[in-house]
Amino acid sequence: MSLTTAARRITIGGALVALAISLAGCTGAAPTDATSTTASTVAAAPPAGGNDATGTKVVIGFSAPAADHGWMGAISKAAAAEAAKYPDVELKVAEGTNDVNLQISQVETFINDKVDAIVILPYDGAALTPVALQAMKAGIPVINIDREFDSPFAARTTVLGDNYGMGMSAGMYICGQLGGKSDSVIAEIAGIDNLPLTKDRSDGFAKALSDCGLKVSNRVAADFTVQGGEQAASNLLQAASHIDAIWNHDDDQGVGVMQAIKNSGRNEFFMVGGAGSANVMRDIQADNTVLKATVVYPSTQAADGIRMARLLVQKKALSDLIEVEVPRKIILYTPAVTKDNVAQYLPTAFES
Repeated sequence: MSLTTAARRITIGGALVALAISLAGCTGAAPTDATSTTASTVAAAPPAGGNDATGTKVVIGFSAPAADHGWMGAISKAAAAEAAKYPDVELKVAEGTNDVNLQISQVETFINDKVDAIVILPYDGAALTPVALQAMKAGIPVINIDREFDSPFAARTTVLGDNYGMGMSAGMYICGQLGGKSDSVIAEIAGIDNLPLTKDRSDGFAKALSDCGLKVSNRVAADFTVQGGEQAASNLLQAASHIDAIWNHDDDQGVGVMQAIKNSGRNEFFMVGGAGSANVMRDIQADNTVLKATVVYPSTQAADGIRMARLLVQKKALSDLIEVEVPRKIILYTPAVTKDNVAQYLPTAFES
């Protein structure tokens, strides 16, 4: 992520909660007199439900990496399900691939087919930048999901999770549980260490902990797989004789992490997950494991991208904003899910 301060991220995250609500669809509720007066002096309010009304047909090309773990599988399923809600949307789905050259070829096919818009979660944002630029130059709006391109001109709109904010939320939860106990032993199980997103998550985590006088005592990295999570957690538990809290960056690899914890017989700590899988949320709800929270990294990003593509082609905007254009960038909120609010988030969680 390019934002550098926690305050700025929190401000953006709060504002984007409103955007997320608008994407869920108009309520159709009548405005108050005060609201009507304000709106009429700035811009004419769109009719209630206008964005969901059937409009001109929109052909959208969709490409994403292979669904080799739960979160990525949920991304593609949510995109298809969202497109199916609209009779004016035709979704052309390319086969999921981790082959950069094949994904480039898929986008080239979309360009040649003259689709109306392209929604893409690139396997490698830098490598897909040139072909995304090609699509934009051809007049096809590109909606970039999750992994940013190298050029701001390669996408009309970008929908992102907040990796730094994810770390902040995890750290703030742990601070709430252990704040004031400066000798607490905090462990971190990261994802793939050479990815920018991992650095962002770790930086946000460290910042939040430092604000309450805590720090990471033990850190290991896995690879977003069950096997990698189990091995990394085993190494961590062998290296640290006592732990007060663990943050695991990814709930998919967390399946392996939990297996390692079970094998160790240890339970003196609590754990916070990452991404927001349904199995972790069910454990939080049951409150019978060391899992006490997880931080959502929305698997709805591509579904939001489908909505953005439809609005762009039909020349609509977000109905709850005065602005008459779709925003250039949307950064989704990363809440901490606990036993108190898990029921709110479980319906949109993905299966690890």
